[in-house]
Amino acid sequence: MQFSEKRNLTRWIIIMASFVIVILILWNTYSFFQIFKDQERIKMQNWALAQKKINSADPNADVDMELPFQIIQEPNIPIIVTDKDSIINTKNVDADILKDKTRLERYLQKLKNQNEPIVMQISEKQMHYLYYGDSSLLNKLKYYPIALLLIIVLFGALVYNFYRSTKMATQNKLWAGMAKETAHQIGTPLSSLIGWLEIMKADNVDETTITEIEKDINRLQTIADRFSKIGSEPILESLNIIDETEKSFDYLKSRFSKQVNFSFTAPEKAIVVSLNSALHSWTIENLVKNAIDAMKGKGSISVEIVSEPNFVKILISDTGNGIPKNQFKSIFEPGFTTKKRGWGLGLSLTKRIVEEYHKGKIKVLHSEIGKGTTMQVSFKKV
Repeated sequence: MQFSEKRNLTRWIIIMASFVIVILILWNTYSFFQIFKDQERIKMQNWALAQKKINSADPNADVDMELPFQIIQEPNIPIIVTDKDSIINTKNVDADILKDKTRLERYLQKLKNQNEPIVMQISEKQMHYLYYGDSSLLNKLKYYPIALLLIIVLFGALVYNFYRSTKMATQNKLWAGMAKETAHQIGTPLSSLIGWLEIMKADNVDETTITEIEKDINRLQTIADRFSKIGSEPILESLNIIDETEKSFDYLKSRFSKQVNFSFTAPEKAIVVSLNSALHSWTIENLVKNAIDAMKGKGSISVEIVSEPNFVKILISDTGNGIPKNQFKSIFEPGFTTKKRGWGLGLSLTKRIVEEYHKGKIKVLHSEIGKGTTMQVSFKKV
């Protein structure tokens, strides 16, 4: 059995054991509740017998009534005694309730709902009925399982939050390590390519070829620079977001098929935002490439920059397949992908670049199946 399978099995065993423990605690609490409830009924039956004995006792007879009087004084339980038509006696009922006839009737109905009455046969023709409520101890036991469940839920939420935070921290370290290692691995052949380029210049190789190779080498240097910034605090500069976005957009426009129609719209006046140029270009490229993938390499993509009083928004729209509404948030989760090939890290990294590094926001503004999607990235102005 692999380590991951063992870990999952252990996790399920712990979850099942927790459920069993909770069920046992609740069952045990219910058992105690029933025992105390039965004991209280026995007390009420004894109280009824004691009351009957006191009522039927001959005042002139020499009978020891100490025990019956002690019994009727003992239980701290609300009691209402009635005959067929009216209330005869009460015990441990609040004085304010006794003053209000309507409240007293409602309270009597409450006691009727809590417990079955105890019948007190005063004589052959006269019957009294003893209604009683639950004691304070019984009421506490009644609400104890709810309190216990709330504590368990809160504890579970804390454990889940700790587990999730730990997992995210581990993932972030893994991504940062992979990114830095990728940047390091790219650096070695990149240095060699730069050397070969100098040799080609010395050998008077065609200028157009050298220019194109230089573009690709610069591109590799940009990619290496991006990956090296993952996991470390990037340096932000006050930059014109229109120029930075258009630069990345134009680069992509020149490298994709003519079957994709590109359009760029922005205000004429510069909009200054705190940006890291390399990471922002990565954001735009990821979103544009995702849009092109959604259109299967054929359709229209528009990038529009909208200026608001305190914020600037970048809207990237495509004419692709669209995204179901229930996936608007999950597309930004690590590992989520609809492609046959891919790790599902593009939008997750994009979200991290926008929200963690630039303190901006990214979301699916709207999407319609078969018609397209509009993504929105917003930043605070300087």
